[in-house]
Amino acid sequence: MLTLLKNFFTVLILSSSINLWSDENPYNFIDSNAQKMVIVLKENKSLFLEDRKLYEQKIKEIFEPMIDFRRVAATVMGKKYYLASSKEQRAEFVVIFKDSLLDTYAETLAQWENQTITTIFPKNMEIQTNNLKNIEVQQTLNTGSSKYPISYKLRKNKDNSWSIVNIIVNGVNLGLTFRNQFQALAIKNNGNIESTLNGWVSDAGDAGISG
Repeated sequence: MLTLLKNFFTVLILSSSINLWSDENPYNFIDSNAQKMVIVLKENKSLFLEDRKLYEQKIKEIFEPMIDFRRVAATVMGKKYYLASSKEQRAEFVVIFKDSLLDTYAETLAQWENQTITTIFPKNMEIQTNNLKNIEVQQTLNTGSSKYPISYKLRKNKDNSWSIVNIIVNGVNLGLTFRNQFQALAIKNNGNIESTLNGWVSDAGDAGISG
């Protein structure tokens, strides 16, 4: 049985720059590519056991361009530890955070079955998207037995494309969850940034919710 918060990563990577409207419309950016990625997951399900590295590479090629990992990683570190770290350590954590997410949730992605994702479009798209630098796009994840709300926090880039900077799943703020995890690990390591980075593993937990 899939857990909802592990399914979040499936939803999180369901976007790429394939959609022609993705740089202008954040709702299409999330929705159109989400449906495309569901197909990719189903078609490559057996690849997880046959060639895990190739399977992870297919996923990485899709989710990496659409998430602002630098901004997300800085938020996860928090102001205190971000300022205490070197530029090299900050760059190192971006890579560690990104790779750990993929390693943690690759198996969950391979279990994708008949779940569906529905994007909630606004009645007046033009009013909702004009001249905005930050926007929230909502979806519903239907596992067959339950429906859960998902809220994407997106930020517009200088080239007018959009990047996900946070996700809230059924009321659970994933950015805050990872930030609390980083702070707890840093405290455990007496504020030693390098030891904290070496011990990092992305895990949002189950939160008592199953799909």
